[in-house]
Amino acid sequence: MARLGLCIASLSILGGPTLAQGKPLPPPASDAMPPTELAISLKDGKPVCEPNELRLPADTNVALTIASTADAPVVLTMGEQFENGRVLHHDGDLGHVMSEKGFTVKQNGRGTLRLRTMGAGTYEYACTSTRNQSAPTKGKLVLTPPAG
Repeated sequence: MARLGLCIASLSILGGPTLAQGKPLPPPASDAMPPTELAISLKDGKPVCEPNELRLPADTNVALTIASTADAPVVLTMGEQFENGRVLHHDGDLGHVMSEKGFTVKQNGRGTLRLRTMGAGTYEYACTSTRNQSAPTKGKLVLTPPAG
């Protein structure tokens, strides 16, 4: 019985930070979770993220699959998109950057980010090689009001 109590206490301590990611988000504007893919490659040693204009519905839960053919880790940033509990889940070869500003995609990595997108608008996103952080490739994140 003492072991059971110790196990439960350990799990609650380990689960604490995961549950305390910030204030709860309001319900999504749509129940749809559209899949979208972002491809990362290297050209002349510089990361290239495609599509250059990433279009997603605003205030919606989305599944963003990230596939990299780059032979080096790449950091993906999207303004405030990865902050304040907007990341619902991530898996695969993705690691959350300590500042909550981005995700590191491992060399030739693949993973999925489930996100609650921000409000409608146009934002900048960037892919930066960990080998050359002064030369990010920038694109547009266009969040449009969801249909229906």
